[in-house]
Amino acid sequence: MKSPAFLCKSMLFLSIAFIPMMSCKKDEEPAPEPTPAAPKLIFKLAVDPNQVRLNNLGQPATLPSGHAAQNPQFNKISAHYLELSPGAITPLGGGNVLYNGPTTAAGGAEAIDFSQSTLVTPGQVFKEYTLSNVTPGTYEYVRLSLSYQNYDITYSTAGVDLTGTIASFLGFNTYISSYQIKNTTQNVNANKLQGYWGFETNLFGENYVQSGQAPEGATTVPNPLFATSPIPQGSCVVTAAFASPLVITGNETSDIVVTLSLSSNNSFEWVDDGDGKYEPVDGEMVVDMGVRGLVPVVN
Repeated sequence: MKSPAFLCKSMLFLSIAFIPMMSCKKDEEPAPEPTPAAPKLIFKLAVDPNQVRLNNLGQPATLPSGHAAQNPQFNKISAHYLELSPGAITPLGGGNVLYNGPTTAAGGAEAIDFSQSTLVTPGQVFKEYTLSNVTPGTYEYVRLSLSYQNYDITYSTAGVDLTGTIASFLGFNTYISSYQIKNTTQNVNANKLQGYWGFETNLFGENYVQSGQAPEGATTVPNPLFATSPIPQGSCVVTAAFASPLVITGNETSDIVVTLSLSSNNSFEWVDDGDGKYEPVDGEMVVDMGVRGLVPVVN
């Protein structure tokens, strides 16, 4: 039988040995709360064939006699300029310019650099900015300069209805190294003025590609501020009023999402022979590939 002294020493040893084990165990600290993301001003590009069809003055427009048109089905779209404007007399560039896309002189004169353009599917985010970095103010208008659109159209040849894809350039001047219409890549390596386009289709089992240039001034660019704040000839700065002025304080706690909805209501227009079908093989000429209005929607 072990002596009481031995038992006491054993208990003391166990107690001492247990102390560091207890000291190594720490209370688990709660995980830190994630830092909330800074609120942003977000712009999306959308296309709506049901919006009002406008002319260059921002007024409702019907089709001229002898013309026909259709609502193209958009695949991609891009812009190279975005500005918030305080009022109707603010000149172009006098507001809060949020985006002015890259340019290049690779083709001679200064031009939009298409290789650096942001192409988005309608409904996607185009640009976003941290709201604390956006100049506070009250903005009544938004100005968006379209630079590129890619869409599908229907056409007819030899009595057969077919589908083709058009890539068109709406900017004042664009340097294009190359671009893809649908499956085909076109090499250009030159500047192209507003209205340059490429067309691709599968015609009776064979791929067919064509390109051309719309006449100067043939692209519709709605600007309801034409009398007080005009835009340069050949640009594609579409202007629209907010339903209620957009107010930015710089102290926002949540995102502001602005959907820039573009009207594609009969935006692809041609001189027609009376049957309402686009028939390029029969010589029907496209007269307008511009957008037909802009509606900014704030969510």
